[in-house]
Amino acid sequence: MNRLNILIVEGNPSEENKSFTNVGIPTHTESLIESLGFFNRDLNFDVVNPSSDQNINSVIEKLSSYDGLIWGGSSLNIYNDTPEIRNQISFMKECQKKVKNILAICWGMQVAVTAAGGEVKKADDSHIGIAYEIEINGDGLNFEIYKNKKPKFNSPAFNFDEVNKLPLNAICLASNKINKIQSLYFEINESKVWGLQYHPEITYEKMISLIEFRKDRLTNFRKVFKDDNDVRNHISKIKKEILITNRDQRMLELKNWVNIISK
Repeated sequence: MNRLNILIVEGNPSEENKSFTNVGIPTHTESLIESLGFFNRDLNFDVVNPSSDQNINSVIEKLSSYDGLIWGGSSLNIYNDTPEIRNQISFMKECQKKVKNILAICWGMQVAVTAAGGEVKKADDSHIGIAYEIEINGDGLNFEIYKNKKPKFNSPAFNFDEVNKLPLNAICLASNKINKIQSLYFEINESKVWGLQYHPEITYEKMISLIEFRKDRLTNFRKVFKDDNDVRNHISKIKKEILITNRDQRMLELKNWVNIISK
């Protein structure tokens, strides 16, 4: 089998990634590459950051050469409409013209939906490190990305926003109590787009590190936690999930997506 050429789109600004690296937390791109490598070593990766890369036009010119594209998470909120966010939406529109297979994760799904005419808003509630009881619906059970996946599952997740209006002809594949659209699928131009609001590529251990790293912001700005004790209690729940989580099941969507685009 020929090696697949995958373009990974980094959703975080470079400053955010530097702050991760400074405290020993892998970037989302690093997490993606490690997780994909767990299932398949026959992958070539290129990485682009549309928020800041100066060579973006040269990347656009060769988009059609990739077998697939994966767009990862970010700390950005799409409704803030900054230059970095506008750059990402513009690049996604180009990708949706030229890349046959797009897997859009968390922030990536929100960018894909916005670029295709859907809408994203601040959610009434949030996922901080974990999403409970994501349930695959009848449509989702027929999609190969969920092949061998348990119909109801927990997953690493970290989001404050949600898709509230699907693009034209998009299909919701899974939901939970916090986000009605936990996953979706749509086709636009030359692209098939799979979207996941949760993070199959990120470990719970990394999620705990992110919570600890963002503890002050989550407590004082986001008001997610009341105090340090509240943070510790939440982390202890995630640690319990680590003990019962099967790594293959957690990342199965990645394996299935690679198999889909290999055909």
